Amino acid sequence: MGMRRDFRTEGRCAGGGRAGGRNFSAGAAHTADSPVRGAARSGAFARCERSVRPDQLCRIGHQTGGLKDQAATLNASAAPGRPWLDLAWQLFGIASALVPIALVAHFLLREGESLRTIGFDRTRPWPDLGRGAGVAAVIGSTGIAFYLAARGLGFNLTVVPEALPDVWWKYPVLILSAMQNAILEEVIVVGYLLRRLGQLGWTPGTALVASSVLRGSYHLYQGIGGFIGNMVMGVVFVYLYRRWGRVGPLVVAHSLLDIGAFVGYALLAGKVGWLPTA
Repeated sequence: MGMRRDFRTEGRCAGGGRAGGRNFSAGAAHTADSPVRGAARSGAFARCERSVRPDQLCRIGHQTGGLKDQAATLNASAAPGRPWLDLAWQLFGIASALVPIALVAHFLLREGESLRTIGFDRTRPWPDLGRGAGVAAVIGSTGIAFYLAARGLGFNLTVVPEALPDVWWKYPVLILSAMQNAILEEVIVVGYLLRRLGQLGWTPGTALVASSVLRGSYHLYQGIGGFIGNMVMGVVFVYLYRRWGRVGPLVVAHSLLDIGAFVGYALLAGKVGWLPTA
């Protein structure tokens, strides 16, 4: 789960109430890499707003309980009760989040290269699909186990992958959101970042650490477990990128992981006992 997120985090009070949890609409303008925007305290709760993408804000409720008693909601409704407007904002958010990919393509073009240089093209679709599916199967199974363990130990929030209304466009939007996350992260955080760090004279080991820590850091909204798990995933993805010379398989793997998380949660939440819900 990646850079673009529609987060809503909530903390449960000792008396059964909730803190925070308000979802902000697309009109809230801010940048995806900005720090915490502000904080306000009220009673036993402190609320902070963390910029995630240009049309969403995240509110985190703090209370005396553990992290697992808080929830981070991804892919939430942008216009509750107004499905067509909601769909428009969802598609706008997905499209606008891919603008940095155009910037990467521009930078590569200035060097006389293209996205094909980092292996983001359609020249090897079947090998990319096969490798990506294999990686997703391994990381997906271990990732679920790690998440459940980290949450049980209090190192992770309860992650709610989707909270969209039950409308016809729900699953297509979830799939598009997963693909957008995968493209944005793997092209920038693996392919282009490693290329630029290499051009700047960074050693392969140092570049690997930088890419992996960066990946883990923007998953800190999930807690320490999210940071560690995604950092390890980053190490694996950098190794595979250097082995295969392509981000294509990584984009496939990441897409399948997020599709499994988003769609799987939508289908299973409340129906199986092992899947945590908010």
